[in-house]
Amino acid sequence: MVKKIFNDIFKYKEKEEYEFILPNTANNIAENEFNDEDSQTVYKSIDENLYYLKIKYNMLINSDIKSREFTLNISNHNIKAFIFYIDGMVEDSAINDFIMKPLLLKNSMQMKISKQSTNQILSTEKNKQEKFNLENYLYSSLIPQNSVSKENKFSDIVVKVNAGFCALFVDSLNIALCIETKGFKGRNVDQPITEAVVQGAQEGFVENIRTNTSMLRKIINNENLIIEETTVGKISKTKVSICYMKNIANDDLVAEVKYRVNNLQIDYILSSGQLTQFIKDSSKMAFPQTISTERSDKTSRYLLLGRVAILIDGSPFSIILPASLIDFLSSPEDSNLNYHYANFLRILRSVALVSALLIPGLYIAITMYHYELIPSELLFAIVAAREAIPFPILFEIIIMEASFELIQEASIRVPSSFSTTVRNNWCFNFRRSCCFCKYC
Repeated sequence: MVKKIFNDIFKYKEKEEYEFILPNTANNIAENEFNDEDSQTVYKSIDENLYYLKIKYNMLINSDIKSREFTLNISNHNIKAFIFYIDGMVEDSAINDFIMKPLLLKNSMQMKISKQSTNQILSTEKNKQEKFNLENYLYSSLIPQNSVSKENKFSDIVVKVNAGFCALFVDSLNIALCIETKGFKGRNVDQPITEAVVQGAQEGFVENIRTNTSMLRKIINNENLIIEETTVGKISKTKVSICYMKNIANDDLVAEVKYRVNNLQIDYILSSGQLTQFIKDSSKMAFPQTISTERSDKTSRYLLLGRVAILIDGSPFSIILPASLIDFLSSPEDSNLNYHYANFLRILRSVALVSALLIPGLYIAITMYHYELIPSELLFAIVAAREAIPFPILFEIIIMEASFELIQEASIRVPSSFSTTVRNNWCFNFRRSCCFCKYC
């Protein structure tokens, strides 16, 4: 009965038949024809291109999708054109200064056109078949932007526009000029939050993947640093960069990383933690198999040691693989210390790891079954402290471990000022009643 109620509340029941029918209208037919992005190329008619993009981006309901129609005056001919971009992803000054002004300032254009016409006349005398090329004229003479690409498929244009590019369509041309005008806001480079050090770099990764790759280039400063970019996710198309040193990293390791990343059949990926779960060897293993860090100097050091790093757009953490046990017992600051003291700290961390794993079990084993190992005075003190506690030692240890996890979770999720107060008060009261905490 309880199982049935639980399944009725939480279990999803898939319906085999739906109770509604989509009307087969002319607009839906046209939209279905436009949905085939892989084979659809840019039309020569500017009206068809604008119609396609309006349907693709749902411009009737999307408020941040913008298009600007205008007319180009070239050789005393008026040619229709329009630009297409996403508001908030682009920089307005870049569009105004590097696209609209060069295209619409008629005086400067007429001067360029007259020169172009003169050169055309001279070249025509040499080659009668040469004609005025509007595509090359726009690409080489009218757009003073360093990053411009010619695209003839709508699938490539959509990817560029979603990344902050501005697409320029001109009538009679079956290509679009994608101009880089990225201007979306991001977090500035700041100190790492999770891995603070006294000595060493105070720069951490941010959410912009291009900023993160430039930080690696700045630190390593070598042409053998390879940064290969790919996309993961059928819907999100998240940018992922695979970084390694060409003359140091093992080729088989690099090939394995590329294979696992490029063969992910998933709809979306938003963080480095998600990618880690998909590319690791075994999902059943509880121990970490990769290293996650937000420090650029730590990532650079592992790259110089022959490891492979993965950067994800939108995540301030890098994934370093493969990982070994000693990596988790090391600190980014160890390289700044004398090797004697650094090795002492690693040994101390190893002892702390073994103690954290074994002390609760040893405490239960000694106090319940081998209490003769405890000195008499300490044993009497433990017995006297446990007289008012109604729970067995095993249950008390389980409560203590669960409480520490709850405190850690609360310190992360709850606002800092409130969580600090709760943590201090709870620990004070718990230590008063827990005999394990009294002697730990």
